[in-house]
Amino acid sequence: MVKAVCIIGYSGSGKTTLIEKLIPLLKKRGYRIGTIKHSRHDISNDKPGKDSYRHKSAGAEAVILAGPHRINLVKEMEDPALSDLLPFLDDMDLVLIEGFKHSPYPKILVIPEAASTIETVKFTGLTAIVGPPLEGSDLPCFDRDHIDKLAEFIEKQFLKATPLTLAGDYHWRADNQD
Repeated sequence: MVKAVCIIGYSGSGKTTLIEKLIPLLKKRGYRIGTIKHSRHDISNDKPGKDSYRHKSAGAEAVILAGPHRINLVKEMEDPALSDLLPFLDDMDLVLIEGFKHSPYPKILVIPEAASTIETVKFTGLTAIVGPPLEGSDLPCFDRDHIDKLAEFIEKQFLKATPLTLAGDYHWRADNQD
């Protein structure tokens, strides 16, 4: 099973920037990191006139463009769930997911720097906060200027932990808890 953590928060809260900072820190620790970015907009990275575009236009359900160092997959999927996407990254040690806030995977909430108050919504699997602490929350809180501490938390809680599935929700048990 692929280990995955969702980075969630309002638009403009710093989710992408956080992921950009986490990737090199986790790679430096020796982990292979993949990412999935959720978009509410239709996407296409194929170009009219190119052979792969012509294959798709002719009716191919999926097209893989394979180059010497990377592949590009174009596949029609109606509102894909994470369970549809994660198998594409099953050779990664961890997948950082931007969005998918209602998925059953563990979540890290990014609070905007300028937020004076934030609507507290109960998300299944919320494990940590990046930004100012939420009133009444006992979740670990990390400063966005000290992401190395968050990388350490992710390593301990998710990369060196064993996943448990309880009633369709993912919970994590650290193998090295004291």
